Amino acid sequence: MLSRRHFIKLAGSSAGLLVSACQTRPKKASAAHVVIIGGGFGGATAAKMIKKLDPSIQVTLIEPKSHYISCPGSNWIFAGLKKITDLTFSYQTLSHQYNIKVIHQQVTEIEADKHWVILNNQQKIHYDRLIVSPGIDFNWDHIEGHNETSCHLIPHAWKAGSQTTLLNNQLQSMPDGGTVTICAPPNPFRCPPGPYERASMMAHYLKRHKPKSKIIILDQKTQFSKQNLFIEGWKKHYGYGTSHSMIEWHSISDNPIIKIDVKTKRVETDFGDKFNSDVLNYIPTQKAGNIAHSASLCDDSGWCPVSHQTSESTRHPKIHIIGDASSHNPLPKSAFAANAEAKTCAFAVVSLLNEIELLNPTWINTCYSLLTANQAISIAMVYKLNLEGKISPVNGAGGITTRTDSKSLALEANYAKQWLSRITTDTFN
Repeated sequence: MLSRRHFIKLAGSSAGLLVSACQTRPKKASAAHVVIIGGGFGGATAAKMIKKLDPSIQVTLIEPKSHYISCPGSNWIFAGLKKITDLTFSYQTLSHQYNIKVIHQQVTEIEADKHWVILNNQQKIHYDRLIVSPGIDFNWDHIEGHNETSCHLIPHAWKAGSQTTLLNNQLQSMPDGGTVTICAPPNPFRCPPGPYERASMMAHYLKRHKPKSKIIILDQKTQFSKQNLFIEGWKKHYGYGTSHSMIEWHSISDNPIIKIDVKTKRVETDFGDKFNSDVLNYIPTQKAGNIAHSASLCDDSGWCPVSHQTSESTRHPKIHIIGDASSHNPLPKSAFAANAEAKTCAFAVVSLLNEIELLNPTWINTCYSLLTANQAISIAMVYKLNLEGKISPVNGAGGITTRTDSKSLALEANYAKQWLSRITTDTFN
């Protein structure tokens, strides 16, 4: 049986189990053209992996932004552990070293029946296979007083970049004794432990600089990822459960938020409860990126159903969806999962283009969360394709943090920092 420590190191190499699965060198794919929409951990990894597997395949990566800012590690900015520049990556290596054509434009339309992608500059690009990795978008206008423009005053910071900077500036400008309210979204959403790591990182900063302050988490769920481990850490470091606790967590699953006053940063629930804030971080409910909806790749859930073996859409042939937008349950919507899905999808696409036998994929996900600057918790799992064509966990693989002494949690924090370096290198370099 794989030990947990050895497993985490293996997983930290960004789905190393997958690489050994491809032992057959593909035949030439007759200069087939693969177009990839979205340059995050899913799209960029898929582009790189396809070129490594079969350099003869033409790969075009379409991403409107010239640089990618990593969501993993962005919560660490609130504790002063990272800067936006530390999490910003270019596409130069993908372009120059792997001969991937990178186009910085917005995709406005997918003509699935004709295999065309149309850009906002009216350019049309034909594909033999299309990989769509658009990430998430938000369901706006579900709350009275809140809409897309509200995020300029009430940041969600669930896409790293200017929103992260705005929220961090608000946190640093808040007076000592102020209140931060984090409104966590319902499932499913990107990075399930994210709101609770964010609270931990903010508390780490406030404890040192504004110790009279408080963080309130209003959660639309009855429980959350790694809950017991977070609460144990909050008790140890932030007085959770006491009269002087720096963090409070409230489930409002039966008392949802119905109104937000953007100017006063006040949240009102269905029962009439009102929460006043100096800093309000409202994270909206989420759905697949907009291009997936306009291209009819989503079902009623708001996410994209796929064949798990190939990541191919069940709604349109020769279109593959990976990353947060896809329904690869029970894989979570995480950067590590997107990276793993990209690799299995790349194997499938290369196999399909070369008319060779498909592999039965495996996937890895590891998720680290910092509690303080130097202590972290984690959960990890290996998944396989079962006989029914569904994804299931591998018995005896993976696990969750079990040793919570300071030395063990310090090792977890080191693993977390190493993992971030490895996955960004694996994706963009």
